[in-house]
Amino acid sequence: MVALRKFTYLLICSMLALTGMPKGNMAIAQNILEVNPSELKPSFPASAPPPRVEPLPDERRLRERDMEVDYRVTALQGDVTGNLWVGSWRGLTRIDPKTGKVLSRVSLPNVAIGALAQDKVGRLWVGTYEGLKRVDLRTSEITAQNLFLPSKRVLSLLVDKRGYLWAGTDSGLALLSPDEGLIMTTLKNLPGVSANALTLDAEGQLWVATLDGLVRVNTASANIMKRIYNLPGTTVQTLAISPQGHIWAGMPNNLLVIDPKTGMVLRSVTPLRGKNVTSVSFAKDGSVWVGTNNGLLRLHPNTGALLDQVPGLPSSRVLSIAPDVGNKLWVGTSEGLAWLMPKMPSARPHFAFTREVE
Repeated sequence: MVALRKFTYLLICSMLALTGMPKGNMAIAQNILEVNPSELKPSFPASAPPPRVEPLPDERRLRERDMEVDYRVTALQGDVTGNLWVGSWRGLTRIDPKTGKVLSRVSLPNVAIGALAQDKVGRLWVGTYEGLKRVDLRTSEITAQNLFLPSKRVLSLLVDKRGYLWAGTDSGLALLSPDEGLIMTTLKNLPGVSANALTLDAEGQLWVATLDGLVRVNTASANIMKRIYNLPGTTVQTLAISPQGHIWAGMPNNLLVIDPKTGMVLRSVTPLRGKNVTSVSFAKDGSVWVGTNNGLLRLHPNTGALLDQVPGLPSSRVLSIAPDVGNKLWVGTSEGLAWLMPKMPSARPHFAFTREVE
């Protein structure tokens, strides 16, 4: 230790001499060496270490946790250009269904989308829980809106054979001019109150799914033509017309096939008994895709026999279906969007619409 201090003293003296410093200042070296080593050690008051700070989450996770981002995809609509519009509780997006690339987004902040439809001219109509809006496909801008419906909460949309737009709300039905977006007539006293889903039969007349069965409406006069009630389960949530002209009506506990001419229930589809049916759609190959609160099924159109059950969805709760868009089946769920192609063993999520998996 003494030898080390002597060596250090000589080294410092040599450095000071080289710099031309007077010999009287050589005492600086001695002062340096005489510093008490204990004075060079840092001293802190006795205290507990600071708490560990978690790294800041990225923006997406921050929004998920703090704002409870809702990823449900409630409406899907193919357009005349071959692209797919995705309506979710995060907004409205247009994608290329062949590549999955996001093409455009429409600014609809904090608006839940309940339904989509495209009119004869190609404009997109968006039914939200805050009214009806029209979007120009070229600019992705909102060009018209209507807030004076029977209710601002739009649940269903349909363009009839004449090109007029029907908007179903939770408090009735309205007929609108697609050019101006103005109401032509309303059916506020709709039996069953809520127009949950809409479809057209072979004669071009409108069928409405309500809280109390089905209602057939004349599209020319907006008058009620027929009611079908006393159905098992009462509430009809979704509708589709088969190539044979039969109504497939999805209910909270059943899937019924109904003859629209007689109003008779032809059969209850066996694999769906006791299941909550949320969406029904017929593909070009004739098969029936059925979304439920517990998965997606493919059925035989004539017998209703179960052909497939699709794994790999972001959530088992299916909310919307769009077959044959970009040669794919598109599926909207409560946790995002997925797609499926023939012979694929399972569906694949579209990561732009699906919650990030940690």
